[in-house]
Amino acid sequence: MRRRPGPSARLKLALSYAGFLAVAGALLLAVVWGYLLRYVPDSPQGLLGVSPNRYLLVRTFFPAAAVAMAFLLVFGLVGGWVLAGRMLAPLTRITAAARTAGGGSLSHRIRMEGRDDEFRELADTFDTMLGQLESHVAEQQRFAANASHELRTPLAISRTLLDVARRDPGRDRDEVLARLQAVNSRAIDLTEALLLLSRSDRGNFAREDVDLSLVAEEAAETLLPLAEQRGVTLDVTGGATPTSGSAELLLRMVTNLVQNAVVHNLPAGGTVTVHTGPEGGASVLRVENTGPDLPPDLVPTLTEPFQRGTERVRTGEHAGVGLGLAIVHGVVRAHAGTLTLVPRPAGGLVATVRLPPGPAGVHPPGAGAAPP
Repeated sequence: MRRRPGPSARLKLALSYAGFLAVAGALLLAVVWGYLLRYVPDSPQGLLGVSPNRYLLVRTFFPAAAVAMAFLLVFGLVGGWVLAGRMLAPLTRITAAARTAGGGSLSHRIRMEGRDDEFRELADTFDTMLGQLESHVAEQQRFAANASHELRTPLAISRTLLDVARRDPGRDRDEVLARLQAVNSRAIDLTEALLLLSRSDRGNFAREDVDLSLVAEEAAETLLPLAEQRGVTLDVTGGATPTSGSAELLLRMVTNLVQNAVVHNLPAGGTVTVHTGPEGGASVLRVENTGPDLPPDLVPTLTEPFQRGTERVRTGEHAGVGLGLAIVHGVVRAHAGTLTLVPRPAGGLVATVRLPPGPAGVHPPGAGAAPP
């Protein structure tokens, strides 16, 4: 934004200091005149016939007072300029850091030393904002790169299949069409997941009262055939857990958690337990599953987009696109909640979602939400 040039804050403060001293000096002179000089008689003998009269005192006092006033004015300007410079020095560093950040360098930090005051609090807040902004930009860059890679893969496979079919007209047409359909379906699933992740991050959805226990039962019913197919026991426990939000997004959140727990489980004899209930003033959903051991340093990265973890790439009917837990994290964040992932000592994962509580007596969410 272009603005007309004006006096600096340092000059304004210096003028303010000098003006304050000048006003204080003028008031002091007024007090001296009002309470001292006006009681001195203006006769030739002066006070009691021995003291100087008012005329002599005025002739002697006011030139010296004028010199003192001029000195106060100059001293106020010089001293105010120096003091304002010292006071505004932290603000100058903050401005320089803001210009550096505006130029694209988000790694710069102010790290202002000294005792706590308003400027240092502002500098610390600015450093925190830069750190969060740098992390967000880096996350978006990784997301864009990974999304491009994931979207390029099915397109490259489709082009290869078409090139093979063009070079070999005698190839089984049904086989080529079936493979193209599978690749196209994966690309569509990935695109829909990206759109859902973007929608949850924006948080622009209508809110309604939702019972997480009913959502959990609906998600478990949808995924029960998959659990039976993989030999996984799926249990839902707990009572009414009211909250507020988008029923569709919350259903997708629970479905993704349960599907993740079913797919990343033991080859046989695994279990998945979904529990809902109020805890500590929050509406809590907990999904616990058996499975292979997870390194502790891997768990925090599972909510990053396209992060499948070591030996977690799925194949078969439910091959994932690496956005399941990223969508869960986005939905939870859009609902002002928290998501905690903790590896089980015996293997597997415990995912805990805490959401703000809602009013009691919530009706079940509307049917028709599509599973992932």
